[in-house]
Amino acid sequence: MAEENEQDKLLKRINELAHKNKAEGLTEEEKAERKKLRDEYLKNFREAFRSKIEMTQIFDKSGKEVTPEKVKEIQRKKGLRDD
Repeated sequence: MAEENEQDKLLKRINELAHKNKAEGLTEEEKAERKKLRDEYLKNFREAFRSKIEMTQIFDKSGKEVTPEKVKEIQRKKGLRDD
């Protein structure tokens, strides 16, 4: 089985706290932990999503690149494009 990555570990603990919250409620410390974990999960998700978008090139049916100029600029700044 593949090794758990950081996002998987965060999500697993978030879900454990969610189940405990439904079953018996959370202590103040657990509520604080849940908020911290959720914030970290969302931060990581947004960074990964942004990176994925910034690495994407879009082509129309005829094969012409139609990547938005804003994305092209980011790619140029990161050295991913030489046009």
